Amino acid sequence: MAPIRVAIVEDDHLFLAAVAAAVGHAQGLQLEWTAGTQAEALQSLRRGAGIEVLLVDLGLPDGSGLEVIRAAAALWQHCNVMVSTAFGDEAHVLQSIEAGASGYLLKDSEPEHIVDEIRSLHAGGSPISPLIARQVLMRFKQGAIPPPAAPGDKEVALSVREREVLQLITKGFTTQEIARLLQVSHHTVLTFVRRIYAKLKVRSRAEAIHEARTLGLL
Repeated sequence: MAPIRVAIVEDDHLFLAAVAAAVGHAQGLQLEWTAGTQAEALQSLRRGAGIEVLLVDLGLPDGSGLEVIRAAAALWQHCNVMVSTAFGDEAHVLQSIEAGASGYLLKDSEPEHIVDEIRSLHAGGSPISPLIARQVLMRFKQGAIPPPAAPGDKEVALSVREREVLQLITKGFTTQEIARLLQVSHHTVLTFVRRIYAKLKVRSRAEAIHEARTLGLL
C-alpha cells in the first residue's frame, strides 16, 4: 500500500523536529513537507503537493492556524486535518472543527502517540485528547453548546467568520475587498461564500442577502 502522505505546520522547532522524526521513522507514513509559519503553509498547500493528513498548530507567528485549516479544506477535499496545539479552551476547539479539522490533540501528546493518531485519522477516526473530549461533553451536558439542528429545522448556523463575510457582501464589498479587509486570501473568501450559499440554499449574492434577512441573520 502507498504510504500516508503527511505535512506538519508547527513553529516550535523542537516539537517539530520530534514529530517529524517520529513520522519519518514510522512505517507506512511519508513526510511530504513542513512549515513554520502560516505563509509557508499556505504556499505549500497551493503548490499542489497532495497530502492526506495535515498536522496544524493554531498559534503561528504570522497568523492563526485556522486559516491553514480552511485553506486545506478548500484546496484538498481528501486531506484530513488534525490540530496539535497548546490551546485547550472550548473556543479554539469549536473554531477548529468549524474550519474543517477532524482531530484535536494537545501538545502533551508524545510524538509516537501522534503517529498512531495520524493513522487513526487517515482510517476515518477523529482523534481528540481526553481532556478536550471531557470538556466538550461537559459543556453539552450543561447546555452551553446547542445540539445540532434536527432535520427540517429552519435555523441556519453560520460561523462567526461566515457572518462577517455575509455582512460585507450585504454592504456591497467585492471578494477581493473582503479578502483585504479580513486579511485572508481570495480563495479563502470564495470558500466562505460557497459555504454560505450552500447553507442558505441560494445561488447568488442577491438571493443570499434576501434569505439571510428572511431568517433574521442580518
